[in-house]
Amino acid sequence: MKAEPADQIRLLDLQEIDSKLAQLAYRARTLPEIAELQRLDTGIEELRGKVAATETELSDLDREQRKAESDVEQVRSRSDRDSKRLDAGQVSSPKELERLQSEIASLRSRQSELEDIVLEVMERRETAAERLAELRKELADSEAAREAAEERRSSAALEIKDEEASYKERRERIAAEVPDDLLALYTKLRDQYDGVGVAALQYGRCQGCKLALSTAELGQMRTAAPDELLRCEECRRILVRTSESGL
Repeated sequence: MKAEPADQIRLLDLQEIDSKLAQLAYRARTLPEIAELQRLDTGIEELRGKVAATETELSDLDREQRKAESDVEQVRSRSDRDSKRLDAGQVSSPKELERLQSEIASLRSRQSELEDIVLEVMERRETAAERLAELRKELADSEAAREAAEERRSSAALEIKDEEASYKERRERIAAEVPDDLLALYTKLRDQYDGVGVAALQYGRCQGCKLALSTAELGQMRTAAPDELLRCEECRRILVRTSESGL
C-alpha cells in the first residue's frame, strides 16, 4: 500500500489519541472509588443485617421482659392476698394455717427467682440496646462514607468524560484527514495488536514492539520510497519513518 508521508505521520497522531482514550477508559474502569464503593457496599449490607438481627433480638427481649414482669406481678399478687388473709386472722385451722404459711414462703421464693430473671433479661436488653446503638452509628457513618465516595467517583468520572470528549473531537478531525483505505488498515491492525496499529521507527527501533531492526531491514527502509507503507517484521504494525528514525 502507498500512503503519503504526511498521512503516515497523521496516523501517529491518531494512534497517540487512541492510546490516550484507551488510558482514560482504563482509568474510568479502575477508579479507586469503585473498589471503595464495593467495599463499603459489602460492609453496609453486613451492618444492615446485624442491625435487623439486633432489632429482632431487642424485640424478643422486650417481650421476654414483659412476660417475666407479668409472672412476678402474678406471684406478688397471690402472695399479698395470702398474707392479708393470714394477717386478718381468717385462718383458724392449724393445718390450714401451716399450709398457708408454707405457700406464702414458696411464693416469696418464687417471686425472688422471677425478679432475678427480670433483672437478667433487663441486663441482656441493655447490652443489646447499646450494641444496636453502636451498629446504627457505624451504619450511618458507613453510609455517609459511601455518599462521599460516590461524589468523588462521580466527579472523577465527569472529569474523565470531559477529557474523553476533547480527545474524541480531535480524533474526528484527524481521522477525517486520513485516506479511507489507510484508516481501515490502521483500525484493523489496532484491533489485532492490543490497541496499537502504528508505531514510529525511532533510532532503528520499532516503538510498537520495542525491538531493534536488523541492519538489513534498516537498509531496505533507507531505499524505500517515501510513500511506501512499511510494516515491522516482528509485530506487523505499520512503521512510520520520522526525523528520529536513524536512517
